[in-house]
Amino acid sequence: MRKSLLVVPALLTMSLVAACSSSTSSESTTAAAETTAATAAASTDATADASAPVSTGGSLAEKCGTTVDAIATAAKAEGGPNLIALPDTWANYAGILKSFRDTYGLPAPVANPDASSADELTAITTLQGQPDKPDAIDVGPSFTQQAIDQGLVQPYETTNWSEIPDDLKDPDGNWVGAYYGIMSIGANTTLVTDAPKTWADLKKPEYKGMVTLNGDPREAGAAFAAVVAAALANGGSYDDITPGIQYFADLKKSGNLQVIDVTEAALLSGDVPIALDWSYNFPGIEPKLKEAGFDFSTTIPTDGLYGSFYAQSVVSDAVHPCAAALWLEHITGDEGALGYLDGGAIPARYAALDAEGKITADMKANLPSADEIAKITFPTQAQIDAMKKQITDNWGPMVADA
Repeated sequence: MRKSLLVVPALLTMSLVAACSSSTSSESTTAAAETTAATAAASTDATADASAPVSTGGSLAEKCGTTVDAIATAAKAEGGPNLIALPDTWANYAGILKSFRDTYGLPAPVANPDASSADELTAITTLQGQPDKPDAIDVGPSFTQQAIDQGLVQPYETTNWSEIPDDLKDPDGNWVGAYYGIMSIGANTTLVTDAPKTWADLKKPEYKGMVTLNGDPREAGAAFAAVVAAALANGGSYDDITPGIQYFADLKKSGNLQVIDVTEAALLSGDVPIALDWSYNFPGIEPKLKEAGFDFSTTIPTDGLYGSFYAQSVVSDAVHPCAAALWLEHITGDEGALGYLDGGAIPARYAALDAEGKITADMKANLPSADEIAKITFPTQAQIDAMKKQITDNWGPMVADA
C-alpha cells in the first residue's frame, strides 16, 4: 500500500468539523471510436434532463458530454478505463471498483496496485502509445505539479465540481482530491501486547524490529506523511522537517525500524507488527487479519497529527478519455463517496452528503473524530515543496544509506 501525498486543506477540515463533529488500435479505428463516442455523447446531451448537473470540463466535456449519462454512453463506446495503483484495501477501492464495474459494465482493470505515485507518472511516459497506458491516476502534490508541468494530465471538471471545496481541486481543473485520511499507527496486537499510541512510544526498545514505514518518503506519500508527522511530534514544523528525518534515523539506529513495504501480504504474514499508514487503510484489512488469527488496533498519535488527500486526474492522450472522466464522476459522485466512507476515508463532498442526510452513524463511526480533525494544521504549497526537497536531500545520507 504505497501512494503519494496531498495535504488536507483547512477549508475541508472546517466543513467536516461543522458537519460531523489487448492490441494497439490503428489510427482509423481510434478515429472511428472517437467519432462514435462524440456522436453518442452529443445525442445523449440533446435529450438529457435540463436539471441534471453538468460538467464544464473544457475539451473533454465537448468530446464526452456534459452529463453523467452522456459521459457513460461515450465511455461505453471506448471501453476501459485503464487504472493504476489502487490496492483493494486502500480506502475501500475494492468496493468502489466493483460499484463502478457493476453500474457501467466497464472492465476498469487496475495495473500495479501497490505502485507509488512516482511509478504512476513513469507508467504514463513509458506506456505512451500503448493500449494499456493509464487513463487516470491517483497522486499527490509532490507529483501533481510535476504531472502538470510535464503535460501528463489534462483538465476535467466533474459535474459536481461546485460541491467540492476549492482547496480540494485544482483551479484549472487538472486534478480533484476525492478523499483523505490521517496518518496513524496500526498494530498487530497479537504480536504487540502493548500497542504504541504516540510517536514517542515507537522509540521504546520493546518495539525493536517491529516498526514499518510504508515505503520510501522520496517516492511514497504515506512514508512522506509519516516523516512530517514525526517532525511535528519532535519540535519540527512545516518549515523544517529535519526533526522528522532525524527521528527515523534514530529509529533505524536503534533497530526499531524495518524497511519493507506495508502490503496486504506482509500484514497477513505477521511480518509487519507495527505499520505507519493512513487511517483509512486498516479497516479493509482487519477482517482478513482476524481470519489469519490476528487482532489489530489503529491509533491516531496525539503528539503529531498530519492529514492528507489524494488527487485524481485524467491522463493526457488517454486511450479511453471518456471512461477516465466517468471514473472521476463515479469517485466524486454519491456512490463512490459513500464507498470511501465505508472504508474509513473522508470524501471531498462530505459536507454536501451530510447535509442531504446520506451519511449514516455507522459511517461516521469509522472516521477520525471531529476533535482529531480540528487539531490538524496545514502547510502551504511552498512549504510542501520545501519539505520534499528536505527529504530528497537528506533521507539518503541520514537514513537510507546510513
